[in-house]
This record gives sequence, C-alpha cells and structure tokens, in this order.
Amino acid sequence: MSMESKFVPEIKGTLRNYIVEVPLIIGECSGIKIFGKRIKSLLFTTDVAMIRNTNADAIMAVYPFTPQQLITDVLIMAADVPVFCGVGGGITQGKRVVNLALDAEFKGAIAVVVNSPTSDEVIRTIRATIDIPIVVTVVSENTDILERIQAGATILNVSGGKNTPNIIRRIREISPECPIIATGGHTEESIMETIVAGANAITYTPPSTTKIMGELMGRYR
Repeated sequence: MSMESKFVPEIKGTLRNYIVEVPLIIGECSGIKIFGKRIKSLLFTTDVAMIRNTNADAIMAVYPFTPQQLITDVLIMAADVPVFCGVGGGITQGKRVVNLALDAEFKGAIAVVVNSPTSDEVIRTIRATIDIPIVVTVVSENTDILERIQAGATILNVSGGKNTPNIIRRIREISPECPIIATGGHTEESIMETIVAGANAITYTPPSTTKIMGELMGRYR
C-alpha cells in the first residue's frame, strides 16, 4: 500500500467537534522540525479559546503590546501544542527583550519571536542567553538577510503582505536552507504560492471570534 493511499483514522468528540481548522493545503509544505516536533501550520492568535480549539501544529502568539510575563504564562499554559512566543523588539527593546526571551524559555515556549525593528546586537545577546530558536520577523526585501542569520536568527518569519512570496524567493537566493515561516493569506492559491516560493511552514490567521460566534448564532436561529 502506498503512502498516499494509507487510511488515517480520525477521532472526534461530540462537544469538541467544532474547531478552527487550518487549510488542508498547508500540508503541502515541508514543515520545520524543532526538538523532534514537525511543524507545518501555526495559528496566529492570542485568543485562549481558539488556542484550545484548533488543529494547528503550533501557536504564533505575537501581539501589538509590550509583552508581559503573565500573558506568556497564560498562553503557554492554555496551549496543548508548541507556542512561538512574541518577546518584543518593536516598542520593547534592549535588555527587556532578552529578559522576556529567557522567561519565555523557562515557561516552556518552543521558540521566541522578535519584531523586524530588533537590532542585530539584541539578537546576538538573545542567542547567547537562550537555547530555543529565535524567530526573526522580516517585512521587507531590503532587510539584510545574511546579517540577521549571522546575528543568530534560527528561523525567519516573513510577513510582507502581498510581497511575501517575493521576499521568500530573495531569502532562498541568499540562504537555500534557512527555515522560513510565512503568512500565506486566506486562499489556497496564495498559500500554495507562498509554499512554492520556499516557505517551510505557514502562519494562518483565523476568522475573528465575533465572526465565528455570528455564524454559530445563525445556525441557532
């Protein structure tokens, strides 16, 4: 029997049958193996309810505020899959980012994520401080990719909107084997374009809780 034709048993419960599912097309990417865990899909959310009700391989927990240890603690405790934890690098800079990264590692994060404005010096200090992967966000083709990698970036997180595939292709020209996580958009076509460009894993932004709740209320009515 070939690998493609193998039957995969699936078990669902009555109460937990309704979950946030990532697009099946994400399964086409290679994935990134971290500490023995192969990760292809990451759900971009800090919503604890979604974190507890998804089939994503991991959680990308990045939010637009100064990271707080309490938030990190709650997100990691809520998740039953690995958490990539945001530790700043935009509004939050310097030694505080390093301390937050160390705290995230101690709390059980599988990786830390820093924003694109993070300096190479801070990345080098984080690399000398923690053992888990450092995910560095890239939003522009003008980013010095080689400098980021040499500073200590383990994984590049490409978030360039419609320009994401172009940024990925540029990274692949510089570093063919660098692990890349990227936003794939909301359609199968855009996700596949991102994978073909060279992304190893895809970050998926789910519908808002309000939208999901609205659809559920519609069914009740």
